[in-house]
Formats: sequence, structure tokens, C-alpha cells
Amino acid sequence: MTTVLAPVEGAAVGLAAVPDPVFSAGMVGPGTAIDPLRGPGKAVAPIAGKIMKLHPHAYVIVGDDGRGVLVHLGIDTVQLKGEGFRLLATEGDRVRAGQAVVAWDPSDVEAGGRSPVCPVVALDALSDAVTGVARGRVQAGDELFIWE
Repeated sequence: MTTVLAPVEGAAVGLAAVPDPVFSAGMVGPGTAIDPLRGPGKAVAPIAGKIMKLHPHAYVIVGDDGRGVLVHLGIDTVQLKGEGFRLLATEGDRVRAGQAVVAWDPSDVEAGGRSPVCPVVALDALSDAVTGVARGRVQAGDELFIWE
């Protein structure tokens, strides 16, 4: 069992609220999404482990048990080519759950016409493997869901 923490502060809205069919249909994997608080903030590691992939707009952390969690900061934010994001860690780093990984401002993403909603996905998990999904307001570092 893996406890996955909220990477950002905001409202837990579920994957169905993500304006991208790849995420909303669960094609990437099960999980949830957070509509982030607008304003400057930091996205944190949802689990302890190694940063296997790190882009300004998205990162994957793999725990010692081999489970990987994807955090995607906004939708279509790859098009920003890193503008408005500041890396606070390096690919290959070991991080603790709750450690800051990327600094960003969801209001800037929204001002550019993109959704700042953040999918948080249990990679390569079965669709029923995620339970206890948070609803409503979450702080970065709060329990977001359990990966059974």
C-alpha cells in the first residue's frame, strides 16, 4: 500500500474534471486531480523515492517498491517550454514525500489560456487500485489517495 500526498494546495476534483481525455478517461492510470490555488507556489513530491523524469511541467517519482506517481502541472503546459516553472530538484534525485520539486504559478498558466488543473496518477496501476480519494480542499502534503 502506498499513500500518495497532494503535490499542490487546492480543490481535489477527480480525473473526470481534467480537460484532457487522456487523463479524464484514466488512460494514463487511476488517480485524481487538483484544481490548484491561484498564485505562486511549490509542487511537492507525492511519495518518497527517486525522480525518474523531471520536466518543468511534469514529473514522475518512483518509490522503493517500484510504484511511480506522475504529477502534471496544468494541461498543455508542455507548450510553455518551461517558462513560468523553476526546477527545485534534479532528475535522479532522491526526495522525501512532501519535498518541493517545482516552483510555479497556476494563475500564470490560466492567464495564458491553459487549465492549471493538476492530474496526479498512479502509473501502471489497475483502475480499482486507488481508494480513499480526497474530495474538497487539500493542502500540499495532505493525503490524496491510497494505492492498494
